[in-house]
Amino acid sequence: MNIMNINSIVWFRQDLRINDNPAFYNAAINSNVFPIYIYESDIPKKFKIGAAQQWWLHHALDDLNKSLDNNLFLAKGNAIENILKICKEYKISEIYLNKCYEPWRIKQETDLNEALESQKINIHVYNGSLLWNPFKIKKDDGSPYKVFTPFYRKGCLNQKAPRETFEIPNIKYVKVPKTSINDLELLPQKSWYKKLDTYWDVSESGAHKRLKEFINDGLSDYKNGRNFPSKKNVSKLSPYLHFGQISPHIIWNQISKLSEDENINHFKSELGWREFSYYLLLNNSSIKEKNIQTKFDHFPWEKNEENFNKWKKGITGVPIVDAGMRELWETGYIHNRVRMIVGSFLVKNLLLDWRLGEEWFNECLVDADNASNSASWQWIAGCGADAAPYFRIFNPVMQGMKFDENGDYTKKFVPELRSLPNKYLFCPWECPNDILIDLNIKLGKDYPYPIVDLKESREKALKAFASLKNEK
Repeated sequence: MNIMNINSIVWFRQDLRINDNPAFYNAAINSNVFPIYIYESDIPKKFKIGAAQQWWLHHALDDLNKSLDNNLFLAKGNAIENILKICKEYKISEIYLNKCYEPWRIKQETDLNEALESQKINIHVYNGSLLWNPFKIKKDDGSPYKVFTPFYRKGCLNQKAPRETFEIPNIKYVKVPKTSINDLELLPQKSWYKKLDTYWDVSESGAHKRLKEFINDGLSDYKNGRNFPSKKNVSKLSPYLHFGQISPHIIWNQISKLSEDENINHFKSELGWREFSYYLLLNNSSIKEKNIQTKFDHFPWEKNEENFNKWKKGITGVPIVDAGMRELWETGYIHNRVRMIVGSFLVKNLLLDWRLGEEWFNECLVDADNASNSASWQWIAGCGADAAPYFRIFNPVMQGMKFDENGDYTKKFVPELRSLPNKYLFCPWECPNDILIDLNIKLGKDYPYPIVDLKESREKALKAFASLKNEK
C-alpha cells in the first residue's frame, strides 16, 4: 500500500521524544503522521499530575512540538472522544502508541480498541518506556514477584537483553490546524514554579546532555557517592524518564558500552527498581491508596495538620529534614538519600500517614509518578512489597552527620544555621547557649526547636509498629 494513502495517529503520552520512540518510528516508516497529545482533564483527581509536573509537561510539549516542526496537535478533555473525532475528520487508518502501565490506562487502551473495531482502524502498541515487558515476568509458579532482588536478577536479567534503540525516521506529516500549548492551561497560577526554570533544561536534548554529564562526572563513584547529597553522583534523569524525554533503552545501552564495574551494575539495578515500581503498580492497581501489606490498614496513624504543614514547609527544627523539604520546594526535586530521611521522619517520627507524603510529593516533585512515588512511600512506611522493616527508623541527626559531614547541603537550604559549628549543625538544640549567643542565633525565633523529640518519637513508633505483629 502506498504510504501517501495512509494517515496514522501517533498518540504521545508518556513518551515525549522523537529519539528511540518505537510508536513514532513505525508510524513514520509506514504512513503519514498525525502526532497528537491529549491533556486528559477529565480523569479522576487521584490520577492527575501535580503543579510541578504540569510545569514540566508544558515545556516538554513545547519542545516536542518544535522537534516535530510545529506539527504536534494538542487537545484537551476525554482522550477517546478526541481520537474518534480526529479519526473521522482526517480519515485515519492506523493508530500508533507506546504502552503505559497504569491500570486505568490499560483499560483505556482496551476501550479505545473496542471503539475502533467497527471502523476497521488498527492499533499498534509498543513498549517504549520499560526495559522489559512486565507481563512476562513471573515466578516459576506463575505468581508475581514481591521482592526486588529475585525480580531483577531472575525475572529481568535472565530475559533477553533490552532491545537496541530506534533511529529518528524521515517524517511525512498530515497537514493539520495549528494548536497552542497555552490552550492546555498547564502552567500553575501561582508563580512559585517560575524558579524551576533555573534548575532544569526541560527538553529532549537536555535529557541527553544530562546523561552525558552523569556518565562523565557522576557514574565513576555512583555506588558510594549517590548517598551524599552535596556530591554530583546522582543522575537526575528521573523526570526525563518520567515524561519519556529519554528512553531507558538509550540509557541502558550507553551504560552497557562502558567497562563493567560495581558503579555501572549498581546504576543498572536502580533502573531495575524503576521497573519493579511499575511491576508493583501493575499487580497492585490501588498502590496510591491502599497498603500492599493489608495489616497496615490497622496502623494507628495520628492526625496533626500543624506538624504536617511544618514538615511541608521545612520548619520541623530538624535541619537535614528541613533542608530536604526546602530543596523540594525550591527545585522540584529531592536527593534520593534525603527522600528516605524526610519520608522516615514523616511516617515514623510524626506518625503521619504515608499517603499525605505521597500527595505532597506528587504536587511538588517534577519526577513523581504513580509507580515510583507510591512504591517508594510504601517502602519507607514498611507497608509495601519488599519494604523497609518497621524497626528501620532513620535517625536524622546521624544521617546528616554521616552523609553531609561538611554541612554543604544542609547549609545551602537552611542558611540560618550556616554559621553553626558542624558539631551542632544537625542538632542545634544541643548547642551550648553561649555559642548560640555569640553567633546571634536564637532558637525558637531564627530557627525552630524540633517539633518532636527524636528519641521519644522513635520509641512511640516502635510500639505502634509492634502492635501489627499479630495482624495478617
